[in-house]
Amino acid sequence: MQIPNLLILVLIGLLGLLCQWAAWRIKLPAILFLLITGILLGPTFEILDPDILFGDLLFSFISLSVAIILFEGSLTLKRSELSEIGDSVINMVTYGALINATITTLATHYFIGLSWSLSALFGAIMVVTGPTVIMPMLRSVRPNALISRTLRWESIIIDPLGALFAVLIFEWIIAQQSSTELLHVFIVFAETIVTGALLGIVTGYCFGLLLRHRLIPEFLQNFAAIAFVTSTFAISNILMHESGLLAVTIMGIVLANMPGVHTRDILSFKESLTLIFVSALFIILSARINFDALIAIGWGAIGVLLTMQFVARPCKIMVSTFNSNFSFNERLLLSWVGPRGIVAAAITAVFALKLEIMQMEGAKLLVPLAFSVIVGTVLIQSVTARALATTLNVSEPNTKGFLVIGANPVAITLCKALEIAEIKTILCDTNWENISTARMEGLNTYYGNAISDHADLHLDLTTLGGMVGLSRNHANNTTAALRFREDFGSRKIFLLPAIEDEKTHEKHRASEFYKGRVLFSNDITYRKLSGLISKGAQIKKTQISNSYKFEDWISDSKNKQTIPLFALNENNTFYWFTSKDTIEPKSGWTIFSLAL
Repeated sequence: MQIPNLLILVLIGLLGLLCQWAAWRIKLPAILFLLITGILLGPTFEILDPDILFGDLLFSFISLSVAIILFEGSLTLKRSELSEIGDSVINMVTYGALINATITTLATHYFIGLSWSLSALFGAIMVVTGPTVIMPMLRSVRPNALISRTLRWESIIIDPLGALFAVLIFEWIIAQQSSTELLHVFIVFAETIVTGALLGIVTGYCFGLLLRHRLIPEFLQNFAAIAFVTSTFAISNILMHESGLLAVTIMGIVLANMPGVHTRDILSFKESLTLIFVSALFIILSARINFDALIAIGWGAIGVLLTMQFVARPCKIMVSTFNSNFSFNERLLLSWVGPRGIVAAAITAVFALKLEIMQMEGAKLLVPLAFSVIVGTVLIQSVTARALATTLNVSEPNTKGFLVIGANPVAITLCKALEIAEIKTILCDTNWENISTARMEGLNTYYGNAISDHADLHLDLTTLGGMVGLSRNHANNTTAALRFREDFGSRKIFLLPAIEDEKTHEKHRASEFYKGRVLFSNDITYRKLSGLISKGAQIKKTQISNSYKFEDWISDSKNKQTIPLFALNENNTFYWFTSKDTIEPKSGWTIFSLAL
């Protein structure tokens, strides 16, 4: 019985969700689960045939999806980040990419036996890494900020440049087939770059002006962004074939660095959209894998994969970062991490189809070879990169710390308790006297508004896992909670209750959605904590054991002014006491409290 197309579309979405969830639970890149799912749906059980399901719209859908993914990635590229990594990134995406392509070309020709033309085309395509696989891997590997920024910049910039490189090789192949002059190839290449760059700059600047002058209402900005990106991509490709990826990437970079233009909401929306597109694309493209062609490649595919992993990537990085700010260990990790992703798969599929139409021998091997590299690089690197980063001592510590809004006496007292528990904190305040007092206590601080543009650039959140609102002004806490919920998630946002929360009518109370989780209990306000501290209350640390249970501690605290703050279990896992979460410390746990 044939499955209806509607059900297949629903199945792609549902399985994509399950793959992303499984990746989140197991801490591995989702691409692994998505590729396996696509292979099971496609060549294994023959449930999904993308060519029949989408028909002529298949590659148009793939191209537009890739354009949106690249635009979302380019919105995160801030010019200020290039001060440390600029030269190295430029080297990596220029002559470093050429080194990578040359070695891959040689491996493809000698291991697979493809012609020099097809080997060169494959080598050009395989210089791309891609944000769709780099970003999830960075979240699980957690390298230091310098490595993380470098890999992010490289992955986003190299995609359109790799596509342009592939266009150059493709035009060269066409010239060979049709006896076209070589000069024509370079003219087409130059026209492609100029068209993409100019259109990207113009559309990015025009859209930025519309946003800066608020000519587009907020509820239409996400819609407008999609319309601008897709139209820019389509028009650029119509004017000059394969220039669209460059256009949308430059458009995103222009918007991200344009003064007075705020793209946070657009970026947040695009991240969700990208997640959907990536999930669907990997399932769809992997469902098109031809196992017969993959078997025909044989051991040669493994030879190409190992050459790319152990020779091409390390040579590229070591040459590109020579005499740079990177330590040797940082260069080693950069040499190891370079997975291929959706852009490599999509570009290979597009060019392979065109070459198959031209009946070029060996063209049908390009797609299975590309997927063998994608699966291999992702599998090898996702399993080993975190351990390698830890071994090389270039990874960030676990995100156990907290960003604290306010540097008042309550915040300082609480942060000193957290420091005793070896939990990192950064206190943010616009009052210099408060900041000075906190620094005198040896605490880490940020003097300024936590939701300012300056904080976006200079406030380092890499070692932090949550936010705590302890400001006297509850509005500041709520505003910060809205800002940082996208960084930490709503479960990691903690605020003191407001005085208004004590009122019975809901019209006086802030919505639960906006204020995060309430610390301690609904009646423990800033005023109450401040009063206890002014009377001499101190932080106390109590060990729970078999002979002194949590119930005993509660009984001893009943007649005292004691407020439980947080607890650590026997594995040093951290728990706040909150108004709604019930914590029952057991033997081996440690309770930190504020008591007179």
